[in-house]
Amino acid sequence: MHRQPSPRPRPALSPLPGASVTIVLPAVPESTGGSGGRAARAAVRTAARAAGELLITLGVLVLFFAAYEVYGKTALIHDRQHVLDDQLAQAWGTPALAPPVAGAAAGALAPPSGNAVGRLYLPKLHLHWVIVEGVTPHDIRYGPGHYPGTALPGQPGNFSVAGHRVIGIFWDLDRIQPGDVAIVETRTGWYVYRVTENHIVTPHSTEVIAPQPNQPGVGPDGAYLTMTTCNPKYDNYQRMAVHARLVGTSPHDQRPAELGS
Repeated sequence: MHRQPSPRPRPALSPLPGASVTIVLPAVPESTGGSGGRAARAAVRTAARAAGELLITLGVLVLFFAAYEVYGKTALIHDRQHVLDDQLAQAWGTPALAPPVAGAAAGALAPPSGNAVGRLYLPKLHLHWVIVEGVTPHDIRYGPGHYPGTALPGQPGNFSVAGHRVIGIFWDLDRIQPGDVAIVETRTGWYVYRVTENHIVTPHSTEVIAPQPNQPGVGPDGAYLTMTTCNPKYDNYQRMAVHARLVGTSPHDQRPAELGS
């Protein structure tokens, strides 16, 4: 038997030198619009840049305004208080037309609106102000004002003052609590009041400045001091009232010990 010869394996074909495979993809057309599209995108970028610069400018202006509200107005209050203090010192340095007589304080008349009444000291806050007559917004721009018709310092009744809830005036009046002292200085003497109450009332609670605090129609049983201001801070839908009772007096040449040396 003849055996069929086995077929020879075919040699593997080597790739041609330098041959490569190239895949051709369909071209993606450029967006339509041409120069119009580029102009629109540029306009959007310009508008966004301008808006950003405007917002930054507004932010800076708001910061300047806030700084003025806090520091500018406080400096203005201090400057005006210095002027009032100098005026009061000069007025007190002028001899009175007649020497005070016993019992004169009880019948003393309040000065004209806007004129100085005396000085109010709150030792706990390390602050003091010249008090003017009147409680209109114009009167109390730079410090506390005396409610017309209420008692004067040292008189039986309720010596009542109002002040704005701003830094430099009654901003921290909430820190004045029962047991603290408030001191009033006049041309003839010093009056030391001890705080008995600090409470929140409505803007219509006029009874806080009654001759007997919080008891309208009742005669006073002593000499009182009441300080009022807006509440809470940054708003005015309530009022804060601080009441104090007279606990000591001294002539003007005897500074109260509560004020230190």
